Amino acid sequence: MTDDKEAEGSVHTSVGSQLIIPIAAILFTIYYFYTIIDAPWTAQVAAFIVGSILIILVVLFGLKSVKIIRTGQGALDFDDLITPRSFVPKRLGLLSLTIVYIFIVPSLGFTITTFLFLAMATLLLSEGKNMSLILSLSAGLSLGGYLLFIVAFKTRFPAGPFETLMKVLF
Repeated sequence: MTDDKEAEGSVHTSVGSQLIIPIAAILFTIYYFYTIIDAPWTAQVAAFIVGSILIILVVLFGLKSVKIIRTGQGALDFDDLITPRSFVPKRLGLLSLTIVYIFIVPSLGFTITTFLFLAMATLLLSEGKNMSLILSLSAGLSLGGYLLFIVAFKTRFPAGPFETLMKVLF
């Protein structure tokens, strides 16, 4: 599809495809603000700072997108989501992993579910290469998330077996 556009001289940016993640980021930020209402003030301040920066960046990106559409350099379509076709299975795999994450995080808790998600998503994207590095990074990032969000900021992330064990041990 891209080759046809290049041959015609009408290459454009697929703005609709590029807006999916920023829109999801805004929705997540709103959800995050909602979840930290009863959290300690330090978590609220950190969430507000990070969320505000994210919202500002999304607004700037949105303005840039409107400019691209108005100048005719782009269109509000979703062509980039289906091209190249070889990426579609990985994209669907990542979407599936994300949906599964949302449904199992209440049962397995933040740390274990985050580890599983990071490991499986990275293994999917890397096609199974560097498994030991991926598992190490996933474990480190999950533990780091646990220490930052649950221990330091005392946020109300779902507790699972790992969080329960850590609470008993410490």
